[in-house]
Amino acid sequence: MSADRRFADASAFHPAWERALGECIDRLRAPEGANLGFVYFSDRYTDDAGSLLATLREETGIAHWVGSVGVGVIGGSEARIGQPGLSLLIGRFPADSFHVFSGRTPLRTPGNGVEPYFAVVHGDPHTADMSDLVADMSTKVSSGFVTGGLSSARGATCQVADDILSGGISGVAFDESVAIATRLTQGCAPFGERYEISEAEGNIIGRLDGRSALECYRESAARCGIDDLHHAAAVVLVGLPARGRDQDDYIVRSVVGIDPRNGLLAINEPVEPGQPLVFVHRTAQAADIDMRRMLDDLATGLTRPPRAGLYFSCTGRGGHMFDDDSTEIAMIRERLGDIPLAGFFAGGEISHDRLYGYTGVLTLFL
Repeated sequence: MSADRRFADASAFHPAWERALGECIDRLRAPEGANLGFVYFSDRYTDDAGSLLATLREETGIAHWVGSVGVGVIGGSEARIGQPGLSLLIGRFPADSFHVFSGRTPLRTPGNGVEPYFAVVHGDPHTADMSDLVADMSTKVSSGFVTGGLSSARGATCQVADDILSGGISGVAFDESVAIATRLTQGCAPFGERYEISEAEGNIIGRLDGRSALECYRESAARCGIDDLHHAAAVVLVGLPARGRDQDDYIVRSVVGIDPRNGLLAINEPVEPGQPLVFVHRTAQAADIDMRRMLDDLATGLTRPPRAGLYFSCTGRGGHMFDDDSTEIAMIRERLGDIPLAGFFAGGEISHDRLYGYTGVLTLFL
């Protein structure tokens, strides 16, 4: 709970959603006038998502909720992947400062009372051209910034935007009266030279700087002491830098296929000739160093103490990359204090106008 009583959080883990929700409600000291809630829940609760949302409204009196299902949820002091749980963040925002939107209720509608400046969004990973949807959404807010994550689940996914939804993108937009700060942390470190894609078709890369793409990849893996290409695919990934941005701003994509006969490399993202490319090494040390860098950079740039936060982390992070699933939360609290916090482990992370992977995205309400 924040000192100024504008936000509160609660989380609980239990096989039964009713029990987890009951524990959250018991712990949740709702600020007077709370009018918006974020809810993240385990994919074990998907079939009961409608009942969960209805009970939330009844128990809290808060009409507006946004959120997502996930294979893991992030609470204020604990995060777990693969275990059924629930995480809540509620807040009191200025009247008419936010607008919950979805495909059923578009963001820009006449008379909605909000001039969108920034948005927190959740998306369906099965929706085609999600990267384009994210980029388009960023053009609908005056800051050009959206943050969030794609739903993750072992089965069907769903989102919350004042209702239970599937497909497309949804979330909540805020006007300029809601102060925020946000940063992204990478889980990989680039190494070696930056290439230019010479030949490519769809997601298949033929040549880099005129050389065989697979030959360049094999050389990069060898620098990490890896000779087996199947092993390399798990830790030596492809980074696609954003043109005209900071050199550390790149999206990471996995190697999904190789063709030794023709020297081809396939990744899970369409590319074009002329596009820059770097190889990146996915390691726990790289993730730890960049997480601390991100938190230091964010903390030193704040103009006021944070009141609450949302954290979206890749399903490939957590205990797969750190000591355990809660390590990132502990690092955030160590640097920024005991603020109310909620989030989930996403199937893709959204920051600014791009869809990332193997990253963490922290958004603070100031």
